[in-house]
Amino acid sequence: MKSLIRWSAVLGLVSTTFFASSLSPTMRALALSEQQIMEKLRPVPVFTITDAQGSPLIANVPNEGKQTSVAGVFISMQDAQAFIDQLKSKNPQLAQQVKVVPVSLAEVYKMDQDNKAKPEQLSVAYVPMKQQVDSALALLRQQGQQVSEFNGVPMFIATGGADKGYLTIKQGNEQIIPIFFNKEDLQGMITRFGQQQPDLANQVQIKVVDLQGIIETLQKSNDPQLNQIILIPPRESVEFVRSLMPAQGQAPAQLPAGQQAPR
Repeated sequence: MKSLIRWSAVLGLVSTTFFASSLSPTMRALALSEQQIMEKLRPVPVFTITDAQGSPLIANVPNEGKQTSVAGVFISMQDAQAFIDQLKSKNPQLAQQVKVVPVSLAEVYKMDQDNKAKPEQLSVAYVPMKQQVDSALALLRQQGQQVSEFNGVPMFIATGGADKGYLTIKQGNEQIIPIFFNKEDLQGMITRFGQQQPDLANQVQIKVVDLQGIIETLQKSNDPQLNQIILIPPRESVEFVRSLMPAQGQAPAQLPAGQQAPR
């Protein structure tokens, strides 16, 4: 898959030690170009269920009295595989024809944007990791919020200091602001930060945001600090992509059409 080459840039960042360096001021809100947004999303692998031709499995769901075509996009490869395992008991014939395929989040974003103007719109339904949803809810409750559910894909970012700025790390000569799909990966970074700067360790907090909210911020903001944002995919996704690196020649999944998923 061509996107694997782009994803390789993230592998080193996730797999090596984080070097916390400073706290960044809070971002303002203005607008990034579509190309810049695509560049931010391209290194993040997500997972679809596709047929042998690379077309995604489509479900028709009721929406305001009409049927809407929905393609599921899984944040976790394991969750996508679990869906196929469940499909084996509901529709064994279809289960034999489909497989889990990684695609770039940028490709999903582009498809979603392109389809918004079409009469027969194909919607994207992101499937978050349950463990991370539970972590997000627990964190929000600890911070005093009365929440019973989390709508969307939770992501985690570290803040601290008097101005509650975003914790940055050094990548080469640049300062970046990592936003994690996996709370545990962020917690590891915070632990290393505390070892390097123990006087600031107690000031660090984890904030919960959601993926769609981040994308909307990228669409509506032109603050220079947005260029510092890097989305950090789950470690399991990184390892799965690494296992596919020798097979980069396979064709990417085609998202516009697909088979019907059982109801």
